[in-house]
Amino acid sequence: MITLTLAEIAVATGGTIHDATNPAMPVTGRSASDSRNVSPGGMFVAVSGARVDGHDFVDQAAAAGASCVLATHPVGVPAVVVADVTVALGQIAQHVLTRAGAQIIALTGSAGKTTTKDLLAQVLSRHGETVATPGSFNTEIGLPLTVMGASESTRYLVLEMGTRHQGDIAYLATLTPPSIGIVLNIGSAHVGEFGSREAIATAKGELVQALPAAADGGVAILNADDDLVAAMAQRTAASVVSYGTGPAADIRATDIGITAGRASFVLHTPQGSAPVSLRLLGAHQVHNALAVAAAAHVLGMDTALIGEALSAAEPVSTARLQVLERTDGVTIVNDAFNANSESMRAGLQTLASLAQGRRMIAVLGTMRELGDTANPAHQAVGQLVGDLGIKILVTVGDTEEITTLTEAARTHSKAPRIEAAPDPDALLPILNDLLTPGDVVLIKASRSVGLEKFADILQAETPA
Repeated sequence: MITLTLAEIAVATGGTIHDATNPAMPVTGRSASDSRNVSPGGMFVAVSGARVDGHDFVDQAAAAGASCVLATHPVGVPAVVVADVTVALGQIAQHVLTRAGAQIIALTGSAGKTTTKDLLAQVLSRHGETVATPGSFNTEIGLPLTVMGASESTRYLVLEMGTRHQGDIAYLATLTPPSIGIVLNIGSAHVGEFGSREAIATAKGELVQALPAAADGGVAILNADDDLVAAMAQRTAASVVSYGTGPAADIRATDIGITAGRASFVLHTPQGSAPVSLRLLGAHQVHNALAVAAAAHVLGMDTALIGEALSAAEPVSTARLQVLERTDGVTIVNDAFNANSESMRAGLQTLASLAQGRRMIAVLGTMRELGDTANPAHQAVGQLVGDLGIKILVTVGDTEEITTLTEAARTHSKAPRIEAAPDPDALLPILNDLLTPGDVVLIKASRSVGLEKFADILQAETPA
């Protein structure tokens, strides 16, 4: 990372230094907005949120070794005091970028952002020093903190950009201006907030609008198999590289096969072809891998090396089709980080492919933020549970949407056994009574349901 002094931070943000005798004191460790994640010598970013005020955790950050605090008022330890911590953090990121000189590759989409970002970081690390957004740190807080982890030798910054409102991505692009922008897909995630897929596309398309013109090196990488993404070619002055499974795509896959839940295909670029065998679960990973291949191709990587790197890449972020094995032979697929119609379908289909004849159990909670599409979406999930021959359905929660899902599964010609847990706390005893050696269990719900850590608990319950 690039070392910054208190004085340098104050100049970059227009802030003032308090409770520090040495303005040249450096920030040498990892900075964070969570006091538990600050490393010795790092800066604690005291963000005031709707529920928690970071200023209340200054003492914990100092005890963890934080060298200073970015705050809106003096806090009794070395601090740079600014009018708005979030704005100031963005200003620090912009200052760091003037020293780092890394090329920024940004990506967005309704589903698959984090997995694709993790894949891209692993592939590009074979081409140059790469820093990527950890987890899903894709906001006006997470992106600047990621940038602060860059050094003078960092060649690529891979940044995931999220949005909940029109203008969010446009703002993020001003903080961390990308030269390459990737749009993965437009799905149902957050349709309850935006109102329609078209409105979501407008928000996601802010990324390609923010790119430099083609003459200045701007490249938009677009999914040719998603009509709303493909149409974004008309919204950018950057050059466009398409990816997909059709013959017209610039970067494409042929001979796609799925074995035990994992995809293989032949990658084609304008420079040649290469075999790819993914280690990640899910047929949908083919499109994520193609997006990565397109970016790597644009950045000059050899096609054979891209194929080799994709085939070697491992899952990184937890709770996204993460496979956990118990010693009694039960396989747990933890996909509980979040859920929408597209990711729920992908999760269930992956369960069926992975099982290969073993008994399948689906532990499902509500999909949030789907607006008027919520009940039809949950009905479709219940229907799919039956279509795939899943033997046991365990629902979590008692929402109207869960009732809809349950009824669709119950009335299917291949109806599963159905059990219901009112909340995550009631889930473990139910599964302990149900599981037998060799079962394959999918855990899937929106994050607010609270199942993200349940897979670890279930794995720890391995019978003696």
